[in-house]
Amino acid sequence: MEAKKEKRIRMLTLAFGIALMPPVWAVLSPYIGISTGAVALICAGLYVANGNQRKDAFKITVGFLCGDVWAVLAVWIMEAMPFHPNVELYCTLFVLGGLAVIIGESFSKFIFVPSWLCGWAIGLTILGPMKVQDFGTLPIQIGAAMAAGVVYVGIGVDAFQKMLLKKFGV
Repeated sequence: MEAKKEKRIRMLTLAFGIALMPPVWAVLSPYIGISTGAVALICAGLYVANGNQRKDAFKITVGFLCGDVWAVLAVWIMEAMPFHPNVELYCTLFVLGGLAVIIGESFSKFIFVPSWLCGWAIGLTILGPMKVQDFGTLPIQIGAAMAAGVVYVGIGVDAFQKMLLKKFGV
């Protein structure tokens, strides 16, 4: 098959997979109690940026979940500190950021550090403006959306596209 035609088929099958599968998650996630459904799209993006490597899916997911926990911990620490908010933020990011890299790289067989840092940023974006006592189930919803992003959107769209490519003989 000519390269230009193959490239077009790859583009169109990916476009169809992206057009079909993530909206299903977006529509259904609130019905299963997840108000943070869009988080899945961000997490799928990191999975794809890592080359759709299924072998890394577990450690990418673990990294995201570590980031989710790290966000809760960061907000809790900043609430407990009696300093200016900018000092609290800097100190918390400094210590927890350094620890995330040290811990993640020490257990790199099980944790993907970029997803830990990305998951932490996602968690802080959602939880940062809130008090810990107001979180409710949000950290669990965020974690579920992160896992869905890697598994359903990331792996799912990739598998769907590969199935379509096979049907087109690519």
